[in-house]
Amino acid sequence: MADDPSVHPDPTRPGPGIAGWSVLVTGGGSGIGLATAERLVADGAHVTICGRTEQRLAEATARLTGLAEAGDAGATVRYAVADVTVEEQLAAAVAAATEVTGRIDGLFACAGGSTHLGSVLTADVEAVRGTIDLNLMGSVICVKHGGAAMQAQGGGGSIVLMSSGAGRFPHPHLWAYGVSKAGICFLTETAAEELGPQGIRVNAVAPGIIDDELMAFITAGGPLLEDYLAQMPLGRVGTVEDVASAVRYLIGPEASFVTGEVLGVDGGHHLRRGADYSLLFGS
Repeated sequence: MADDPSVHPDPTRPGPGIAGWSVLVTGGGSGIGLATAERLVADGAHVTICGRTEQRLAEATARLTGLAEAGDAGATVRYAVADVTVEEQLAAAVAAATEVTGRIDGLFACAGGSTHLGSVLTADVEAVRGTIDLNLMGSVICVKHGGAAMQAQGGGGSIVLMSSGAGRFPHPHLWAYGVSKAGICFLTETAAEELGPQGIRVNAVAPGIIDDELMAFITAGGPLLEDYLAQMPLGRVGTVEDVASAVRYLIGPEASFVTGEVLGVDGGHHLRRGADYSLLFGS
């Protein structure tokens, strides 16, 4: 029986785990992206991080390289400056990741954010468009070029996209971000169906409130944080390591029979209602 490329992207590489795999992490200079890169490096992967700010990437790469050198798994680290909404830049980042071993085994499309917050009735259309472009179109471009590179190497590989609890159930005033993240959920299913016959798996994570730089204005405390905690069975803020562990599972051979899945990493928040962002406006 032939090797299943969804289990080992390179059939010549024996054994479990991701040691020796080549993985690209977008948005890898900070937050969840950096925490995930750390986890991948600790497990022996050749990690390429990309983002828009070279200084941040250089600092993150130095940190990751120190981790790689302190370990004995043979990991290496490099970076590529790239905006995920600019197709040629993302294509170059995929090519840079592929150069390390001659293939790309995993891609975590972590880069994202929001440029709009407020009522749909007073929406700044350009801010909404920017949010959708960054999150949804950035993910589309990642799937296009990551998937094409995996196809070109004969199939096999794993793509993990970044959705959000806001894309699965309503969060008042955070609807533009939610719309873009809901699109990522459907992209995950569609891409998984198309690419599955080539042994390429596509999944997503959907974090809840996470203690990182982007959410610091919430996790510092106040009515919105209290509302989040009240709507979570586990009743705590998540960590970047919580999400990194989920991504590591979905990228690796441990999830070889998992595709088209959106994994909630939200303390059970999806079982209740979304946080009410109108609390930021005192209403």
